[in-house]
Amino acid sequence: MVEKDKIEKLLSRNVAEIIEKKHLEERIKKGEKLRIKLGIDPTGPRLHIGRAVALRKLKEFQDLGHRVVLITGDFTGLVGDASDKESQRPQLTREQLEENMKDYEEQIGKILDLDKVEFRYNSEWLSKIKFEELLRLASLFTIHQLVERRNFKERFESGKTIGFHEFFYPLMQGYDSVAVEADVEIGGTDQLFNLLAGRKIQEFYGQKPQDVMILDMMVGLDARKMSTTYRNVINMLDEPNDMFGKVMSLKDELIPGYFVLATDVSMDEIKKIEESIKKNEVNPMEVKKQLAFEIVKIYHGEDKATKARAYFEKTFQQGKTTEIDASIETAKGKELREDLISAGYVVSSSEFRRLVKEGAIDFEGEIVDDVHYKIEKPGVVRIGKKKFVKIEI
Repeated sequence: MVEKDKIEKLLSRNVAEIIEKKHLEERIKKGEKLRIKLGIDPTGPRLHIGRAVALRKLKEFQDLGHRVVLITGDFTGLVGDASDKESQRPQLTREQLEENMKDYEEQIGKILDLDKVEFRYNSEWLSKIKFEELLRLASLFTIHQLVERRNFKERFESGKTIGFHEFFYPLMQGYDSVAVEADVEIGGTDQLFNLLAGRKIQEFYGQKPQDVMILDMMVGLDARKMSTTYRNVINMLDEPNDMFGKVMSLKDELIPGYFVLATDVSMDEIKKIEESIKKNEVNPMEVKKQLAFEIVKIYHGEDKATKARAYFEKTFQQGKTTEIDASIETAKGKELREDLISAGYVVSSSEFRRLVKEGAIDFEGEIVDDVHYKIEKPGVVRIGKKKFVKIEI
């Protein structure tokens, strides 16, 4: 791909909006080496492929010679970003944040060249801000602006709690841009207010305002926003078979969007796939297997992706698995949890909840995301990575 095509892809694929697009495009074409900022709060130990949309965009910048500045929000994480949240986030302790971010570099390294990443922690500067400085930053915004944000407005009107500390988050994220002298900041559509706050705060400190690249966001397995909170995620560290199986549980209408956001398949090829599905020229199951293969290949390599596909076909499509541990006879409508505990495959209700939260239980290839999941038909349950139990009604 020639550099012109790379720039076109950079500025268009998965991009909802750019502020200021013409300015950014001119700087890139002139050959300027820009500082591209992304912040990640360590609110959980696993990064999902929805987060990887931004990381993959950073890789495009990196391949064009720009400097990636990745900020781990070990200070902003103490507050928690309220963007697109229906309720107040629980505040995490510093110990919890440190535990969560232990494996971040390993996960990020699946996409980015770590030798070319400038890793920063925003406690470096945010922990040193004096109250007087915070007051000056706060004066740049009004309570009206903050409360009018969709998520705050909905929570206010429904009587849900809004912590005063939540209003400080955009100030802190904006100050991050000042601290690292960002030329560009990228983020999802839910981040628009915070990204624009960075521009305003940079101007306040005499810096040129960063350009902002707003990315399309990936929905989760249940068609809601992909979020660890909703337990609808595909994690970057999921085992190949688990990752493949999760993709196969997607609703058919989500297939084209996942090709765009989560794979390297060309847009021309994706358009052909989308048309073939609309015209019923192809079985969506086969297209979904192609999608699962492409996603697993990115995080585990082509060989493991091939093996994961073969495993899925053998275990779930052909029904020829020889790895069934045992079988359970049960009644239709009974909770899966009860059967697995009584048969000794799961120790307790708390263990079952943990496994469900981690996406480690599926029934006939469909992730079980409800602790009260009821059995309605016979099939095979996977527990963890290697345990399979046949359910008979």
